[in-house]
Amino acid sequence: MKINVLGCSGGIGSGLRTTALRVNSSTLLDCGTGVGDLPLEDLFQIKHVFITHSHPPPFLDHVAGLPLLIDTIYEKLIDEPLKVYCQPKTYKVLMEHIFNWKIWPNFFSLPSKEKAVVQFVAMEPEQTIGIDDNRYTMIEVEHTVPAVGYIVQNGTSSFAFSGDTASAPKLWQALNQQNKVDLLIVECAFAQERSEIANQAKHFSPQSLAAELAVLSHDPQICVSHLQPGEEEKIMQELHAAMPQRNLRSISCGETLSL
Repeated sequence: MKINVLGCSGGIGSGLRTTALRVNSSTLLDCGTGVGDLPLEDLFQIKHVFITHSHPPPFLDHVAGLPLLIDTIYEKLIDEPLKVYCQPKTYKVLMEHIFNWKIWPNFFSLPSKEKAVVQFVAMEPEQTIGIDDNRYTMIEVEHTVPAVGYIVQNGTSSFAFSGDTASAPKLWQALNQQNKVDLLIVECAFAQERSEIANQAKHFSPQSLAAELAVLSHDPQICVSHLQPGEEEKIMQELHAAMPQRNLRSISCGETLSL
């Protein structure tokens, strides 16, 4: 299993893209600005998008690339629609605030409702959907809006993606029930001195993440995402100090992780 980190930053800037992970060639976990760096021929291969959460505008970091992706590959979707997987609450936000004919056309009803180029697939926490050789399990996490993470398995390897969260007891519980966990991609948006705003925005800071991971019985490679631009080095130093026993590092936009 290959995980292409298209975007993993908490903001934008030179070399920084917001959250989008490509699993093998056909599947995305979130669809932030990072998806725009893929060549056109790679965009044509995307058939599935799993969304962790969606804020109403202007907070578009996990879905900003979705309308542009659909627009770009529209003709390729006429015969095989793109499938978007998320909670019904998340889908409602997408429809009300993005695909509303004011911000963007409603691709979920084009060219017709019967043969739309995008299909919504409702998922609920703890539900698993199989795609090719992989199984995607949705797990509820705590954020300012209804949000989830995902556990992805293929029988020989597995990884978890937290999405945005400040607490994820159900994710750690689900992972502790697994025989093994190879990789955990988890957010830590703010340095410790900004822990108050992290708590308000429902994001991890180094000490809160360390406290959460204390209950994780596995010892996977931990890749940290969603770092605040300009604070990356400081946050990672604080994380290493808080969890010297853990195997953790930051990830970068454009890198590929192989399991």
